[in-house]
Amino acid sequence: MEKDLAAAIKTGSPVKIEKAERTVHGRKARVKKLKTKLDELKTHQNNGTIPTVVFGGRSLWKRVCRGRATKEEWRNARQNRLYARGDETKGGNPNIKISYRSGEFALSVTISHLSEQTSTDSRGRPVMTRAPQVTGKLWLPEKHRLKVWESLLSGAPYNVELIGGRDGRYRVHITFTIAAPEPVTSSNRGYLGMDTNPDGVALANVNYFGQPEPWPEGFEVPYPKALHKFAGEFQVTVQPNGFLYIKIPELAYSRGYRRTYLIGVLAKVVVDTAEALGKPIALEDLDFGKDRLDTDRKFNRMAANFPFKKIIEAVMRRASREGVGVKPVRPAHTSTIGYYKYMERYGVIIHHAAALVIARRAIGFRERITSELKQKIRVIKEKLNQKVDSLPGEGKGMTRKVKRLFNRLEGKIPVHNGLTRFKQESFYSVWHELKQLALSSR
Repeated sequence: MEKDLAAAIKTGSPVKIEKAERTVHGRKARVKKLKTKLDELKTHQNNGTIPTVVFGGRSLWKRVCRGRATKEEWRNARQNRLYARGDETKGGNPNIKISYRSGEFALSVTISHLSEQTSTDSRGRPVMTRAPQVTGKLWLPEKHRLKVWESLLSGAPYNVELIGGRDGRYRVHITFTIAAPEPVTSSNRGYLGMDTNPDGVALANVNYFGQPEPWPEGFEVPYPKALHKFAGEFQVTVQPNGFLYIKIPELAYSRGYRRTYLIGVLAKVVVDTAEALGKPIALEDLDFGKDRLDTDRKFNRMAANFPFKKIIEAVMRRASREGVGVKPVRPAHTSTIGYYKYMERYGVIIHHAAALVIARRAIGFRERITSELKQKIRVIKEKLNQKVDSLPGEGKGMTRKVKRLFNRLEGKIPVHNGLTRFKQESFYSVWHELKQLALSSR
């Protein structure tokens, strides 16, 4: 990054200098923070200790110390959860028990610390009174009631976490151990490629030979019937040649439980589509880790608002429950390859083309430089030569930057097809220059 700053200073461009300085400052701040954390962990390692744990949240505790939060908030944060682990030998959970009577579920919490000692037995062990219980009604969503009832009848252990909310109500998280279902998809049929975007996903039905396959006769996208908020809330655009786009406009700006709900609906539709086709899902293994933040304000905003991780996790969780296979692949240059090789060939948008590339990559195909692509690059070069102005530095026509791109392409294109798959998909492969060329020739 410091080299980029030095190069920006040489150009004398205030915009480039400001951007490079902001990047260097962000990276240095990140390194300093990580170094402080590393030194702290090394100290604990040398002394044989462990870092301190603050129940209720370290940030809230600091706010209390500074007078920005009340002690009541701190107590509520520390005392708003109760967790009990299940026990198979005791028929479920002995401390927080779920019961079913007269068509309704109930939750009984044992207050063990109120039990009193009455005497001792022959071996000197204390004999305690029966601990009191607090019982209340338990509401469960309709779609989960049958599964919970079956688990209670089987005597399977379950974990319960009771969480007190600020509204005075208690929410319950119930965890059962469920056996993995039998697989219902096979990679021998191909893959359902999925390209994730801020407002939805693009899907490509790809056969084993890496070609888009038309949708089966009578196939219909499983439309979620629970969405009735407004017209156009859930939009599905189906192409007969094996492509479709599921768009949820509200996904890009909704918050909290609403966004989580919409992502769950989207995951259900994707998994049900893959199950109907009998094909596993191929998706991108993107990484929006913290090491990529603190450098660019525009990227930070995009990474924070783009619910990619939640979409991927929701699809993978749903797929594992339904027995649908999932294969993550490297995401490098999928949109660039789709733009140059498949978007025009199949008459689809770039997201559909990227989904096709993802599915082909999951099958194991390499993306070679074809004679058709070479001809397309020559046509772009000829068009740019015809647009040359008297001042090429203004960004039109064959500028110095574009000339450097073509020079690098002349050295990379002849050897690309002979490289290994890993090198063909690396960041600085020929697709990197083709991406820059596409951006420069708009």
